Amino acid sequence: MSSSPSTPGIERVSAPPLAERLALRQFWELTKPRLSLLSVITALVGYMAADPQRDAGVFLALLIGTSLAAGAAGALNQWLEREVDRRMARTQDRPLPSGAVSPQAALAFGLILGISGSTLVWLGANPLAGALTVATLVSYLLVYTPLKRITSWNTLIGAIPGALPPLIGWAAASGQIDPLGWILFGILFCWQIPHFMAIAWLYRDDYAQGGFVMSTVNDPSGRCAARQSLGHSILLLGISLLPAILGYASWLLYGAAALVCGLGYAWTAFKFWRAENDMRTPASRKMFLASIAYLPLLLGALVIDRWLIG
Repeated sequence: MSSSPSTPGIERVSAPPLAERLALRQFWELTKPRLSLLSVITALVGYMAADPQRDAGVFLALLIGTSLAAGAAGALNQWLEREVDRRMARTQDRPLPSGAVSPQAALAFGLILGISGSTLVWLGANPLAGALTVATLVSYLLVYTPLKRITSWNTLIGAIPGALPPLIGWAAASGQIDPLGWILFGILFCWQIPHFMAIAWLYRDDYAQGGFVMSTVNDPSGRCAARQSLGHSILLLGISLLPAILGYASWLLYGAAALVCGLGYAWTAFKFWRAENDMRTPASRKMFLASIAYLPLLLGALVIDRWLIG
């Protein structure tokens, strides 16, 4: 059977080879895309909450720059923890421990992303936003990451780089950091504690196997993690109401959303604190799911309030 003739003037474009597609996927996984997306979204929330001048160039520099920098944080974190990841069941299939990507390639990839992302924010937005981007990378990689194997305080310390992206966005919009920017930092800081304590409880055996010094490893009863979760969820409720209290947002939309979301999140933390023995695991799952719902609802309400009502 003869093959059908090609259409004159049109070249066939073949799909990339399977090996090439798999390699690209492995580098994509190095960036920890879900965690990176959270950093990018919160940076954009900081930018939009600052109610900036509609400058497409600055917005694109922030979007692309923070995406590259967040991807760098994921790749370089995996490079630093490649031996530990090999020992934990939930991370054994990552690109480095599985052998899909070499350590040298991962290091080069992460450095290229980090330098290009920070430079883009620095030049495309302003030096303050660029400096905060660098500070986020340095504190995450050189402070938080090694502390995970030294002290259980790593979660609180690691919440600092996790809360910096809104400040990057705010600085990109205004060239300075106003009180509402710091309030966003406080919201992100407090939100992370119950979120990560839930993860630390669910994967406590894995963390112990990997040699991470987590509160759920030091205290197998989970009481310490539960106390921290409850305390920070209550603190989060108070901080999240400040934009309405101080007049940065309305009570009608944002204030109501902050109150409802904050009480719901605190309730799941309270149930985690009250739970005992086998009931602590399902309670931690509910707290984790509540943390996933809380952030987009609260931050979305703030942006809509600031743009449409405020």
